[in-house]
Amino acid sequence: MGQRDNWGWQARIGMFIVGNEAVPEAEWWAMLPPNVSVHAARVTAKAPWARWRDDRAGVEPEEDFARGCRQFAAMHLSAVVVGHSSSSILGGDGWDEAVVAHLSGLLGAGPRVTTNGLDCLAALRALAVRRPFLVLPPWYDDRIVAAGVAYCAARGAAPAGHLRYDPGGQWRDLPPGELYAHGMGFAQEIEPLYAQIRATCPAEADSVLIAGTGFRCVGILDALEQDLQRPVISANQASLWRCLRLSGVHTPISGYGRLLREH
Repeated sequence: MGQRDNWGWQARIGMFIVGNEAVPEAEWWAMLPPNVSVHAARVTAKAPWARWRDDRAGVEPEEDFARGCRQFAAMHLSAVVVGHSSSSILGGDGWDEAVVAHLSGLLGAGPRVTTNGLDCLAALRALAVRRPFLVLPPWYDDRIVAAGVAYCAARGAAPAGHLRYDPGGQWRDLPPGELYAHGMGFAQEIEPLYAQIRATCPAEADSVLIAGTGFRCVGILDALEQDLQRPVISANQASLWRCLRLSGVHTPISGYGRLLREH
């Protein structure tokens, strides 16, 4: 009778994303199965989005993070994800779990809560891989790159190598921290990213993990898997997959990697 209206009667997912990014919602809407909707709350705080208390017994979310949580509490959501790789990476040991516990208290008994870091680790386990080639956005500085490698290694997924994507000559005179301010986030091209990953992935890597929810890449996941003959996981793909499973949705999704198609 009527046209499709993207009403999430099967699952409704809340996602915290960086305030000035367009990639997370675009990639999620590209991959979503029918009858599932995604709803974004934007956060402008610096990473990590929740700060440890002085006694490290828990965390306190930044104000815009907490505000989004209060709004989500009224939306009858099935799952909520902190869609920010940098917060998981920089939060320190136990940060993901502390945030899940705190937000679960704010949101009540309805939605299941997760973080992008936990989602990526769960995706690696689901695919039975432990030695990913870690690919990082060009706007990650040396500190975040090192922290990303350490984050995986400390959680049983020591990278077989890592790559900070080189976006090309026009950006090379800018330090990583200034790329987004100069438009890099909206000038991303997936073809050179595909070429760099294919050319540099080490033979000993059993998978590829592309970090960064603002890092445009889901359009090349299938092609990379076919060429490299190993699983390829991205930040947004992993969080969508885990939120669907936490919501009880197991619809196979083709075109965006083995994780969504087979697991």
